[in-house]
Amino acid sequence: MLREQEQIQKPILQMTGIHKRFPGVNALTDVRFRLFPGEVHALMGENGAGKSTLIKLLTGVYAIDQGEVELENRSITIHSPQEAQEIGISTVYQEVNLCPNLSVAENIFIGREPRRFGRIQWKEMHLRAERLLLERLQLQIDVKLPLHAYSVAIQQLVAIARALNISAKVLILDEPTSSLDRNEVGQLFQVMNKLKREGLAILFVTHFLDQVYEISDRITILRSGEFVGEYRASELSRIDLVTKMIGRELEQLENLPIAEPERMVSPSKVTAEATGLGRSGAISPFNLCIMKGEVVGLAGLLGSGRTEFARLFFGADRADYGQLQMEGHAADMISSPRQAINQGVAFCSENRKTEGIIDELSVKENIILALQATRGWFKTISRKKQEEYADSFIKALNIIPPNPNQLVKNLSGGNQQKVILARWLLTEPRLLILDEPTRGIDIGAKAEIQKLVRSLSAKGMSVLFISSELEEVLRVSDRIAVLRDRKKVKEMRDSELNQKLVMQAIAGGAEE
Repeated sequence: MLREQEQIQKPILQMTGIHKRFPGVNALTDVRFRLFPGEVHALMGENGAGKSTLIKLLTGVYAIDQGEVELENRSITIHSPQEAQEIGISTVYQEVNLCPNLSVAENIFIGREPRRFGRIQWKEMHLRAERLLLERLQLQIDVKLPLHAYSVAIQQLVAIARALNISAKVLILDEPTSSLDRNEVGQLFQVMNKLKREGLAILFVTHFLDQVYEISDRITILRSGEFVGEYRASELSRIDLVTKMIGRELEQLENLPIAEPERMVSPSKVTAEATGLGRSGAISPFNLCIMKGEVVGLAGLLGSGRTEFARLFFGADRADYGQLQMEGHAADMISSPRQAINQGVAFCSENRKTEGIIDELSVKENIILALQATRGWFKTISRKKQEEYADSFIKALNIIPPNPNQLVKNLSGGNQQKVILARWLLTEPRLLILDEPTRGIDIGAKAEIQKLVRSLSAKGMSVLFISSELEEVLRVSDRIAVLRDRKKVKEMRDSELNQKLVMQAIAGGAEE
């Protein structure tokens, strides 16, 4: 059907030769994308692939450096989101960008209210809103009620109704299902299928593989700011999709070993055990046992729930279900990072800029921060001790430059990461959680951090290791928990720890 469609129709939207550069980085290089009327087209790619940049270029948030955009066979230049809406390109974001204190009808018609002699015609606006919701979205609700009276799913549909009300030709849905339950997702998909039958072109961005194959006609994959390919969903297997997103053919992947330090403990004692641990809307209840001196890796695509999984262990998010035990003692009292630290848990966040380093403080001050927090601010660490701790870890981790008084913001990304590691190692944690510890750093620094993880494990520290680079997870882990669509779907160890089997588990479907 799609081949016939391509022969009969021309794309309603076409982007060719798209380039976008920001200081120090090529965000998009020679990217192309096309969208046909009456289709749902999924835009896929891992973190940093360029999906958000492409959407922002299409909606006028950013200016295109080079390339051409055509809408209905006419070359266009979009200067602002308002201009994008006016020509028929509307976007509904993950976080509903409406006014919850206003009524449903007001949100749909805001800025375009029917007026007579300058006064809003409330009755007419309510009737129009009801008719639009019923006829286009098959939704019957009281449009006079404030938007916040309804669920997130209904709010998403109201945002779509607003887009349709301004004559959208292209509808961009950016992670619209991230806060919806299964029934709500089904309701949204019914609406999407109806709009597709009416000829609307829908660009769908999601990280949920099951949803991609449930609703999408076509898939475009980006990787590292470059176009990988355009595929019909029916002709692209899940394992091939995952392979193309990650960027290596299975037979080309190499499991490069790292030198295994002499193990000082045997992983026979439980450090942390989660039983039925979960959080509504974030991660389905899961079981996981982490042994003393063991590295447990989390594998899965972006959006699979890896970070949400880890945040429950650290109390950054509070669990709605289950319990967490530390060395056999119930630790369900962990509802904050401070409580987690007191239980011997340390967490290096993936976002080192906003949740890691304090860039206006020195290397030394950043290193002693967590230890000082455990002691309280009235039991300050002496200046002499601060210098001893800083010098010790600067030497142990080879932090460059080796100056404890250097502002941490002036260090490279890899050395900033080492400073954060030093901060947590100083607290002598029982469980160290590393969320993307090597993202954005050079090869040499990556190798040093991987070697450090294995060394800490050999000395008895338990590590929960998260990385979007599958080879890295395989290199450092004794065992791997695979996540997909915010669920733990499999645990793997020993002979199962190879790229092909792990990627099949990530992809799921018939290949698992």
